[in-house]
Amino acid sequence: MTQTQTIALVALGLFTLLMVFVGFYGATKNKSLADFILGGRAVGPWISAFSYGTSYFSAVVFIGYAGMHGWNIGIGALWIGIGNALIGCLAAWLLLAKRTRSMTHKLCSSTMPNFFEKRYKSTSLKIYSAIIIFVFLVPYAASVYKGLGALFGTIFPGVSENICMLLVAVLTAIYLVLGGYIATSLNDFIQGIIMFFGIIAMLITIFRFDSVGGISGWYSQLTDISTQNNLTLTSIFGGSSLRFLCVNILLTSLGCFGLPQMIHKFYAIKNEASIKQATIISTLFSLFIGCGAYLVGTMGRILVPASADGTPACGYDNVVPNILNTVFSSGTFASIVLSVVLLLLLSASMSTLASVVLTSSSAISIDLVLTAKPKMKQTSQMVLMRILCLSFVALSYIFATMNISFIVNLMSFSWGIVAGSFIGPYVWGLYSKKITKAAAWVGTLSGLAVVLAGIIAITAVNGFNTAKSFAPELGVAAIFTSLISVPVVSLFTKKFDNKHTLEIFED
Repeated sequence: MTQTQTIALVALGLFTLLMVFVGFYGATKNKSLADFILGGRAVGPWISAFSYGTSYFSAVVFIGYAGMHGWNIGIGALWIGIGNALIGCLAAWLLLAKRTRSMTHKLCSSTMPNFFEKRYKSTSLKIYSAIIIFVFLVPYAASVYKGLGALFGTIFPGVSENICMLLVAVLTAIYLVLGGYIATSLNDFIQGIIMFFGIIAMLITIFRFDSVGGISGWYSQLTDISTQNNLTLTSIFGGSSLRFLCVNILLTSLGCFGLPQMIHKFYAIKNEASIKQATIISTLFSLFIGCGAYLVGTMGRILVPASADGTPACGYDNVVPNILNTVFSSGTFASIVLSVVLLLLLSASMSTLASVVLTSSSAISIDLVLTAKPKMKQTSQMVLMRILCLSFVALSYIFATMNISFIVNLMSFSWGIVAGSFIGPYVWGLYSKKITKAAAWVGTLSGLAVVLAGIIAITAVNGFNTAKSFAPELGVAAIFTSLISVPVVSLFTKKFDNKHTLEIFED
């Protein structure tokens, strides 16, 4: 066993013990289903902020997106990280956190479908929303494993990447099933610290690498590569990739306004004073992590060989693992930093997975099962919730290890469908007294309808593979259709009576 492997195993062992300990600690704090799902609505600012940030950035960002966009766009890819921080975090916290906390507290709602039921007086809307969450978020959970296997295989050659994914699934299942939201948020905080220091160590080590030559060397080499290949890697706005950048920033940033696993963080925060602190912390954390990830991706053009067609010889998903393998190839310090980076990617995946699974599980247990059996005992509810969490983690692992085309295709469109389905009814429902039940239905149905219509139309003309490449555009179209259709339809449909409106909006 090499020195790198020994250090990595020790780091993984300590990390595992810490995650399990937090799981058992969380189990002692769960006295009810509300505690399990919302942590008693008493989560402080630092933990809430880190929980939001770590749920936002999975290993897909560090490995898949950072490697591909850094290679193709260069410096301009940093705008995705900036957009995620300013729109996906800052704007989301400023516009949604206070309203979400106060209104869901007033309505005693603990999930987005449950909020829709009480806000729009529609049990059927709640059931439909819960089904959308289950169908599209569980496959999405499988995507958070992406990229882990590449780095794991770099450290442990010959070991199946399924072993790494199984480690993520088992650890997440243990602390989530035991401790619920309390354990999840505490582990998110710990994982956030690992991500923060991991990205610092990674960036410092890469910039100090001889082949990079510091910030000036990095920039001059990107300039030379751009000149030689007629590219725009040093263009501040991405050059010819500006439209692509705008679409991806809107999808990954504005989409957070309609994703239930992100909105859920606002339900649980302790008070309004905590919201102000968490807004700043979450924004700075996201800015640092997002920009840091895409900055590493730009190193691919310098440290990874290109094939004849200009794409990375190792494939886009292996750009970042190859960078790390090149830079951290020898030495005790390099082995320690590489182990921290491995924990960084594990943390990013586990926090996102736990958030998505908890959201999916609550949609089934609270919004579907308890609707059919409203008199279920509290102990039975807790058992059901834990069983569902365990089942959904297992499903996500199975989907990730099996190349099932149907599931893979769902993953491609899931973010846009879920965000497009919920953003209009949710955002307008928080602020406007004039939004009608019919408008909420139109907004919710439009997310699925726009994406499906786009898939059918593009597939009929150019084939399904082309349709998949348009997943970001279709997601953005669904988001804006939902946001626009809800207030427009409300102008022409029956309003709620004053009594219901006062119950919702009166302080």
